[in-house]
Amino acid sequence: MPIRSTNYQFEERMNILAVEPFYSGSHKAFLKGLQEHSRHNIIPVNLSYKGRKWRMHGNAVVLAGMAQDVEAEIDLLLVSSMTDLPSFLSLTNPRFSEVPKVMYMHENQFTQPVPEGEERDLTYCYLNYLSMLSADRLIFSSNFHRDDFLNALPKFLQHYPDDLHYYPVDKIAAKSIVLYPGLDLKRFDAQPDQRDSNENPVIVWNQRWQFDRNPAMFFRVLNRLNDIDLKFDLILAGDTQHEKPEEFEKAWERYGRHITHFGYVENKESYSKLLHKGDIVVSTATYEFFCVAIMEAVYCGCHPLVPNRLHYPELIPKSLHKPLLHAPVLYDTEDDLFHYLKDLLTGETNPLPKASLQNINKHLGWDERIEQYDTVFEECSGMSISSALS
Repeated sequence: MPIRSTNYQFEERMNILAVEPFYSGSHKAFLKGLQEHSRHNIIPVNLSYKGRKWRMHGNAVVLAGMAQDVEAEIDLLLVSSMTDLPSFLSLTNPRFSEVPKVMYMHENQFTQPVPEGEERDLTYCYLNYLSMLSADRLIFSSNFHRDDFLNALPKFLQHYPDDLHYYPVDKIAAKSIVLYPGLDLKRFDAQPDQRDSNENPVIVWNQRWQFDRNPAMFFRVLNRLNDIDLKFDLILAGDTQHEKPEEFEKAWERYGRHITHFGYVENKESYSKLLHKGDIVVSTATYEFFCVAIMEAVYCGCHPLVPNRLHYPELIPKSLHKPLLHAPVLYDTEDDLFHYLKDLLTGETNPLPKASLQNINKHLGWDERIEQYDTVFEECSGMSISSALS
């Protein structure tokens, strides 16, 4: 996919049609960040959350109709990983046939966790696969995400009943790059720290209340700490719109008077106050592509205890994986997490200072990220469009 030029100064303001069939959560925050910070004109075409499977199956017709109402001449098409791109292109043909297409991979259907007892529906993998072939550039949210997907793709192709054709794997790999999502970190700057007033150390959970975040392990560790009479308070925030794991209700029964917040926080200021009151933020996720919530808590001064896998080793500077003078950040096993938490709660180890914590992810703020995104968009605008399999 040749680029006409990468050394020119791009002066024109592009019109970028941003197609998002799943305008919720991190997808919504990402698109709003682009709109606010990009030097180009981001024109959104969005559908609200109504279920992953329906959005992948049913989005193309409605989105194509909405795109018809956009009168501006489009220089670049930016779609999210929930988009059925081939259907969208055929329904809008020939309008975008010569327009470069960029797909941002918030997630993929090949390695997205499925609940226990369910089997992966390969229909959605195939929709994802065709969309990725149809795009001219793929942007993944982390190196872990990109590598994990590329390892999973050949296994998926083994389900083909015909001769195996692995060459599309190389096509997809060649047009794949990694750009971390930008985060709206400045919104947390106005809130002062409140953790000095904590009666007990405060442990934060601010992720989705779902099985893939492994709340069972989180509460097992807390129960072990509680069994040896260690004192701590809890902030249990995060997205609760899905079916709630029973562990949260059990936690309310056991820790009720030590839970200072329980449930989703709609108000941004209230959310910021909670994070500035937390001492420690914990992830026990079995799988995730990029956890914005953990990075937000770290920026606000919560010492992270996160798995030594997934995308965390690449996001945490190596010097902080196991700091010499402060508590570890990455853990390998459930027992490790228990001991690291115990040492923090008893004062055997000290949390990292806020300045060190903010150095972990200040480069993820939109002020730092947007230049890379705009540069990629400008480079893609110079692409010579060719067949997906040529």
